[in-house]
Formats: sequence, C-alpha cells, structure tokens
Amino acid sequence: MDWQILLYIAAIVAAVGFLILCIALAVTLNSLKNTLKEVSGTVSGLENQLQGVTLETTNLLHKTNELAEDIQVKTEKLNGVVDAVKGVGNSVTDLNASVRRITMSIASQAEQNEEKIAQVVQWSNVAMGIRDKWKARKAYNTQQTETYQPVPGQKQLPHNDQY
Repeated sequence: MDWQILLYIAAIVAAVGFLILCIALAVTLNSLKNTLKEVSGTVSGLENQLQGVTLETTNLLHKTNELAEDIQVKTEKLNGVVDAVKGVGNSVTDLNASVRRITMSIASQAEQNEEKIAQVVQWSNVAMGIRDKWKARKAYNTQQTETYQPVPGQKQLPHNDQY
C-alpha cells in the first residue's frame, strides 16, 4: 500500500502542479488578452490617423499640382515679357548706332566748318564788347544827368547864390 499512497500523493502533487500551471497560464493569457486589446486600440487609432494623413496628403498633392500649373502659366507669360525686353534692347542698340552715326556726321561737319565757327566766335566777342561799352557809356550819362531830389518833408539848407 505504500506504493498506492505514494501514487495518490504523486497524483495529487501532479494535479496541484497542473492546477498552478493552469492558473498561471490563465493569468498569462488574461494579461495577453489585455495587451492585445490595447494593441488593437492603438492600431485602430493609427488607422484613423493614417486616413487623416492620407486625406491631407491628397489635398497637398492637389494644391501642388495647381501650383505647378500656375507656375507653368506664369512662366509662359514671363517668356513673352523676356521677348519684349529683348526687342527693346535691340531697339536701344539700333538707336545707339543711329546716334553714333549722327554724332560722327556732326563732328565731321564741325571739322569742315571750324574756321567759320572761329570767325563767328570772334565776331560774337566783338559784339559783346561793344554792347558792354555801350551799357557803361549809358550808365555814365545817366549818372551825370541825375540831380538831387530831396525827400518830401525834409528841410533844405539856405542857398547862397553867390558862390
């Protein structure tokens, strides 16, 4: 019987060990269940956030495409302005060439008429000198003919006509 008691004790120990194992396994599975619930909630939150990010990304792509189209239109308009400025630059170059030709023509004519210009300058200097002398003479004659006019209400000194 000893063997039977030992067998029963071994069976009880095995049953208690199996029970402890089952309890530990239940606690572990329950903890795993809670962890999986939290992971599921986190995944759901991430899914919602990912949908929001996807929506924002789609809107951003639409705006980027619109901006690219706007830049393309403005670039085409700017090309027209650049062509116009190039035309103005060509016109200015042509104008400079014309002014250069006219200046050279005037310079050559001035060289040809240099003697005549010198004579005109001499005659104008003579005329200016005559005019200055005429003004000086006129001013001198005006000073000679002026007489003293007393200020109204001022007393005059007595005249002695003997002198």
